[in-house]
Amino acid sequence: MDKRTTGIVVTLVTVFLCGCPGLVGLCMGAMFALVSFIPNADINIFGKNDPQAALTLGVVSMLIGVVFVVIPIIVAFIMLRKKKTTPTANISEPIPPAS
Repeated sequence: MDKRTTGIVVTLVTVFLCGCPGLVGLCMGAMFALVSFIPNADINIFGKNDPQAALTLGVVSMLIGVVFVVIPIIVAFIMLRKKKTTPTANISEPIPPAS
């Protein structure tokens, strides 16, 4: 396989394995954080009724989600960037005279 094709495959795999769960974590974290501010909400986070537990879980989920979303971006940048090519001399051209 070509290096570019390998880079595209690796990028797609990281998008599905890291990017999609990261977006779900961001959405769920935002929902938990918003629910913690609703008065008289029925909150049950691991058996606790504390809004602070919902806020903590929401913020931590959003931070982990951001990390998971950034991973495919970094992988895509590293795998799909164009490498600098060094110019090669054409040997068939005559050498110009020294002046």
